[in-house]
Amino acid sequence: MRDFVIIVFLISEFHDPYLPQCSVLSLLHNKKFCVGFSCKCSLYYSDRKLDVKQSYKRGQISDRELQDAVWKNVFQGKLTYLHWSKGEAMAPTIGEQGGTLLVRKIPSADPGRVFVGDVIVMKDPDDSDNYLVRRLAATEGYEMVSKDEKDEPFVLEKDQCWVLADNEKLKPKVLNEAKDSRLFGPVPMTGIVGRVIYCLRTAVDHGPVQNSHYSMRKDSPVLEVELDVDDMVKNHKS
Repeated sequence: MRDFVIIVFLISEFHDPYLPQCSVLSLLHNKKFCVGFSCKCSLYYSDRKLDVKQSYKRGQISDRELQDAVWKNVFQGKLTYLHWSKGEAMAPTIGEQGGTLLVRKIPSADPGRVFVGDVIVMKDPDDSDNYLVRRLAATEGYEMVSKDEKDEPFVLEKDQCWVLADNEKLKPKVLNEAKDSRLFGPVPMTGIVGRVIYCLRTAVDHGPVQNSHYSMRKDSPVLEVELDVDDMVKNHKS
């Protein structure tokens, strides 16, 4: 049997630029290969060594090595980035002293890509150069009823969402402590730029972020490949 390297070529553009990549990772992880699905995935076998920076010997290619090689040498760029978040608004999910976050990029946010319960990174409605980390509490079609009887109920319109801080101790209308939708109201889904999938509070206190069940399942293969705790520690601001 010949030694071979598997190359995956993406030869078409997709409506959703990150779902097909996640699908490819899942296929690799499950040892199932498909030709002709939405991203037109093809397999090629070669006797030549490619620029994989690793010599694979027959029968010694592990699942993880295969995933890493394809991911690092075929896909352009990463699906995640690091973001530093400070403040008490998202405690205890993010430490009161802040945390280094691994964020999955959301190229075009809508109710089919981010879900109620997800911790998201969004543009600050008051300052487009600033970003807030909040939890998605409601999306279009949800009826919002205030505890204050003076406020009229209303329904979130298309592409609108409602975000909240996790820290229940903070009062949103007192000195802008929480700074969430209770203060600035509904925000457009287009302001969402990513979903937080991992949080490093300290070098010894870190772990996956509790998002919606559906999102955590979708993010699992990305987290497996792109999580680098050592890199997060190196970039952490104490």
